[in-house]
Amino acid sequence: MTSKEKPTLGGTRIKTRKRNIAAPLDTASFSDAVVQIYLDNGGDLELVAKSIESSDLNFSRYGDTFFEVVFIGGRTQPGTIKPEEEGERHPYSVLDCEAQREAILPYVLYIQKTLRRRPFLIKNLENVMRKFLQSLEFFDENERKKLAIFTALAFSQKLSGLPPETVFQPLLKDNLVAKGIVLSFITEFFKEYLKENSLDDLIGLLKKGKMEDNLLDFFPSAKRSSEALAEHFTKEGLTSLVTYNEKIMFEVKLKEIKSTLTTMINEETEISEVIETVKQQVKDAKFPDLEVIRMLWDVLMEAVQWSGKNQQQNSNSALRQVKAWAGLLNAFCTNGRLELELIYKVQTQCYEDAKLMKLFPEIIRTLYDQDVLAEDTILLWFRKGSNQKGRQSFVKALEPFVKWLEEAEEEE
Repeated sequence: MTSKEKPTLGGTRIKTRKRNIAAPLDTASFSDAVVQIYLDNGGDLELVAKSIESSDLNFSRYGDTFFEVVFIGGRTQPGTIKPEEEGERHPYSVLDCEAQREAILPYVLYIQKTLRRRPFLIKNLENVMRKFLQSLEFFDENERKKLAIFTALAFSQKLSGLPPETVFQPLLKDNLVAKGIVLSFITEFFKEYLKENSLDDLIGLLKKGKMEDNLLDFFPSAKRSSEALAEHFTKEGLTSLVTYNEKIMFEVKLKEIKSTLTTMINEETEISEVIETVKQQVKDAKFPDLEVIRMLWDVLMEAVQWSGKNQQQNSNSALRQVKAWAGLLNAFCTNGRLELELIYKVQTQCYEDAKLMKLFPEIIRTLYDQDVLAEDTILLWFRKGSNQKGRQSFVKALEPFVKWLEEAEEEE
């Protein structure tokens, strides 16, 4: 028998691109592979970073899982922060280290290095941090402290592109705020961040996170007052934040009073009613007397109907305003110190505003005629005034009026 020739496959062999068959094709395998890198290198982050860099793992697909392994040592169950029961884990995560700067900083630098190599992972870091921060109640107190320190160091080290709103906005969940968890977290964050950064740096960060005017939003509703904030942050050694919040509250209340006063002036409300309203608002806001004087003058001048470049009309309008509302100024200029502050305020505005530059002596004379300024106060300013803005020219301009005052004093 002759053997039949075996059939063969015809056609041309197509040369396919070599693929990385070792790369995991599912979340569990990816997580196990990253965990194994940690275990193989004994948690040495320098060695881990090198192994991660040389691996063929698909970070673009499993970036969230990568950061879960970094933070908690393994992947989480879908939709939660609970560790997956199955799968490998390692004991070298952020939450496994000590709650101290020296222990956590290497993780921040390690992530920084990773993001420089793979900048697309910043979105995955945002995703994981947002998930963890929204779920703070499921971490214990020590773990929350570690996350707060990590977050503060991440911003201190300017971790590539991490947006502040990713951190601050997720914290404002009502249940987290109500339980005081957010206040505890943000306090640890502030304390750590201010160790190496200025208050201005922190305020800039809060502004980017749209939180610079809302420190009270971190407090439970029952403690949402300036007094409670001052007590808490003073106790925690964060007095600079107390001062900052006082400034913010002052500006908010000042804006409210100025708005009310402007409306009443524009509506030509009876001056007695205006005085009573302002006095009550000033009392409620606990405004310093000097600030009240400055505010009153600002509002009166802002309410003037200015007339473009017509200097004479502007002068007449300003003087009419002073005469019309002199009673309001008089109600609050209750002593020589406040009268002197009013002169300083007029001096500054006349120096900085070209429309009023030549009007200084006339305004002072009008305020004197309306019994707002006393003769002694004007003479004190003329002889010993400390505000140097335009002082030389204003003293010269006021000289004829002062001479008249001195002559009248001698005649008496």
